[in-house]
Amino acid sequence: MTEKLDLTSHNLPADKTAELLRLFPEIRTESNQIDFDKLRLVLGQTVDVGKERYGMTWPGKADCFKTIQTHSTGTLLPAPDESVDFDTTENLIIEGDNLNVLKLLQKAYLGKVKMIYIDPPYNTGNDFIYPDNYAESLQTYLEYTKQVDAEGRKFGTNTDTDGRFHSRWLNMMYPRLYLARNLLKDDGVIFISIDDNEAENLRKLCDEIFGEENFVASIVWQRTFATKNDAKFFSSEHENILVYTKNIENLSLNLLERGEKQNARYTNPDIDPRGVWVSTDLLRMEHRDNSVYEIVSPTGKVWKPQPGTSWRHPEPEILELIKNNEVTFGADGNAKPRRKRFLKDVKQGIVPQTIWKHDDVGHTQDAKQGLNKIFDGIPTFDTPKPVKLIRRCLQLTTSNSENDLVLDFFAGSGTTAQSVIEQNLDDEGNRRFIIVQLPEICAEDSEARKAGFSTISDVMKERVRRVIKKINNEEAGQFQMGEKQDRGFRVFKLSESNFKGWESAVPKDGSALVQQLEMHIDHIRDGRTSEDILYEILLKSGYPLTTPIKTLRVSSDNKLVNEQDDSVIQDEGQQRKPIGSIYSVADGGMLICLEKDLTLEVIRAMAELKPQRVICLDAGFAEDQLKANAVQIFKTKDIVFKTV
Repeated sequence: MTEKLDLTSHNLPADKTAELLRLFPEIRTESNQIDFDKLRLVLGQTVDVGKERYGMTWPGKADCFKTIQTHSTGTLLPAPDESVDFDTTENLIIEGDNLNVLKLLQKAYLGKVKMIYIDPPYNTGNDFIYPDNYAESLQTYLEYTKQVDAEGRKFGTNTDTDGRFHSRWLNMMYPRLYLARNLLKDDGVIFISIDDNEAENLRKLCDEIFGEENFVASIVWQRTFATKNDAKFFSSEHENILVYTKNIENLSLNLLERGEKQNARYTNPDIDPRGVWVSTDLLRMEHRDNSVYEIVSPTGKVWKPQPGTSWRHPEPEILELIKNNEVTFGADGNAKPRRKRFLKDVKQGIVPQTIWKHDDVGHTQDAKQGLNKIFDGIPTFDTPKPVKLIRRCLQLTTSNSENDLVLDFFAGSGTTAQSVIEQNLDDEGNRRFIIVQLPEICAEDSEARKAGFSTISDVMKERVRRVIKKINNEEAGQFQMGEKQDRGFRVFKLSESNFKGWESAVPKDGSALVQQLEMHIDHIRDGRTSEDILYEILLKSGYPLTTPIKTLRVSSDNKLVNEQDDSVIQDEGQQRKPIGSIYSVADGGMLICLEKDLTLEVIRAMAELKPQRVICLDAGFAEDQLKANAVQIFKTKDIVFKTV
């Protein structure tokens, strides 16, 4: 009997269960479940069984876990016509509901993302669109995007007059952040932009999901440069950026580059051969018995700490510093002693601060003007983030030499993609991005709609295309050293699985069951291509969507050869058999055969290549005997064989 390929998203509860059973095998029950009574005994006093616990709760929180644990049966359909360099690029633009997309990415991208930046809805009452009952599913998404008929379900905004105002926002954010954490590397970092409406709740939410110990910083970004005098009480000029990591023990942030501004205060008035220096105070604002003594200047003036203070070093250390000309008494030798700090001894970069000023990382007006310029003056998006802001996040957490993966699942106008491309251009890096955006409809009276853009995701894709085209045009004719940078993207769109699933909810009458059975005579949905099926199998087998793929063909002597490898065919005087679609994934690690007319020769040819896995269409086996032979052939070669 052949094993079926699991067409659902990653089973997160099974992972957690398996890990517990691995750590504590004694808690395993006869039915491979967890005996929680034994688990409590094993953990002893570390189990809190009290009724009163510290933590955050809200209406609907329990349903968040149901949402997380519910599999997605969707798929991501390739859209090469909307892409740039589809066959070679490792960048992804995904159009769809980010909850379903995050579920679908779990198998292939678990623990592979170095940095996440998101700018989620701020819950201001009119900034996100979800169904009123918040029972999110693939069906909900398809209804919203009119891929299937809606059934009177209303979509709207979350206003503070509706009740459960904060709860609804938390129910939306919790599953997404939970799934996002799984995708982070152990030293990965997430940056979350937020304003004061939900900043406090978001902090508590992240403490629970990422752990309080993995909190890194709360950054204040000065988003505007002008005071609003029409403000009721205070003119709000900032937003917050919460920063968390997967594991604080593994975190290492990059230093910011030192500039002329930072180095300007270093001078060399005494022509010290060790170079320029700056002086720092030698006094400590607390009393320490071993650090209260007199220091005599070259002119004989005596300096002693005031009551309640002391020198920063014990006397022997100070005397050694004076001897080494590392203490200055001013140009006249009579000033208060200060320590000389040489530029050559300081860090080659600057430790980042938690206040990011608009003149360093941009402001909202900056962002709008920059985006409008890309679209020839057309205001296509109201609230973009500055490119410099996200580039600051990239500079702190990613490397130009590691091919780091960057994720943004509230992509908006696509600022994160542009930031990655420009940062790579600046430091010759090869960071990759995955950005996800709901195809939210542009308002009828919006400038974006007038310019021909139906959805925000259309705006996003066109923005990235124009950024790439501009950079490529500027480089045209210039000599380029090293490898060509990746300036492309593959577009994928969330939709139903290519394979019709058995619908358990249909009425249990004869006609309905007959209809279900007839549907499964050919269980591939109408209009789906081999490439559609290929990428669903790829993703649900745990391979990234950018995994190298080669197309194979069968030669006259029943050997599989690369479709592009003409020399093999010509040299042997052979002809290819037009058998159709057989794909070699990851240098032959997996073979995917989408043929509907399989033969024993083709099965043997695949087995001879000795892949780790082979996946075939069920429809490819005209008879049970052929399938039974395939099972035995692959088994003798230790090849995992599955059908779909």
